Amino acid sequence: MHRRHCIRSSIVTGLFAVAGALGAPVQVQAQGSNDAFPKRAVTLIVPFPAGGPSDALARGFAQQMGKRLGQAVVVENLAGAGGTIGLTKVVRAAPDGYTLGFGTIGTHVANVALYKKLPYDPIADFQPVGLAGSAPMLLLGKASLPANNLREFVAWLGASKDGASYGSAGVGSISHYGCVLLLAALKVSVTHVPYKGVAPAMNDLMGGQTDFMCDQTTTALPQVAGGKIKALAVLSSSRLPQLPNVATAGEAGYPLNVQAWNAIFAPRGTPAPVMARLTAALTEAAADPDFRKQMQAVGVDLPSGGGAAPAVVTGLITRGLRDDVPALKAKVDTLD
Repeated sequence: MHRRHCIRSSIVTGLFAVAGALGAPVQVQAQGSNDAFPKRAVTLIVPFPAGGPSDALARGFAQQMGKRLGQAVVVENLAGAGGTIGLTKVVRAAPDGYTLGFGTIGTHVANVALYKKLPYDPIADFQPVGLAGSAPMLLLGKASLPANNLREFVAWLGASKDGASYGSAGVGSISHYGCVLLLAALKVSVTHVPYKGVAPAMNDLMGGQTDFMCDQTTTALPQVAGGKIKALAVLSSSRLPQLPNVATAGEAGYPLNVQAWNAIFAPRGTPAPVMARLTAALTEAAADPDFRKQMQAVGVDLPSGGGAAPAVVTGLITRGLRDDVPALKAKVDTLD
């Protein structure tokens, strides 16, 4: 019991250290502004528990955007149901720019397939402020797993799939989405163990209670570097500079390109001048050299040039709904 407590404390501390390294407290106060918007604090709802990869990135943007908006940006964690609870609050908020949501490929694409009925429409109910960054996904194994790459993992899984299990941050989370796509490509079904956030899922992977997990580099890289878990494969199309010896799934014969993207959204109907102000603040934040350097260290790519534009986010959602959701729906009954 003491050992499990120490492991849990270690990972939660480490996850908050990511947010701390970004200089991103829960609330950030900047100098006042004479512009019409904003005249008071802006709330950024993160629909996941504090300490996870999306939360860390959201806090970084809250800090950076607060400087440029001239008002506090307050992060509110409202977790549950794969992010749908928090984003439902965003949809129902006044469309005035003072309530924003931090959405992901999970909340706006995967949940369409993984939930029979969503309380929001991923396109019709939101206006994208802009893309907030993307991170590759990794296939991770517990330290004692008798496999060191994807080919060995496939062989191990074939021999022990009935007793194997994988953890995730919850149904509809990015970590769940990544493993569903991977297992669909491998054409196997494995027991899914959903947790209430990345921290407890990673905790049990490190403790050996689950066998593997699919997660973003943001939280995975420090644990891999510490030897607490194994990186078995990169689930995106290119190898990572931080893990040059870890091959992609495509190199093992399973072409995947699972990229976890994050974006900031406002409720539909938010006035155009307010949207323009928010998008400008996000774009400027993403271009900050120190912020970019901090995020690159944990494998997160911040958009540059026009890469943060709202239209980019709409395109990502549209392509995901067209290309990924049908396959996910076909597998959702067999790959829970």
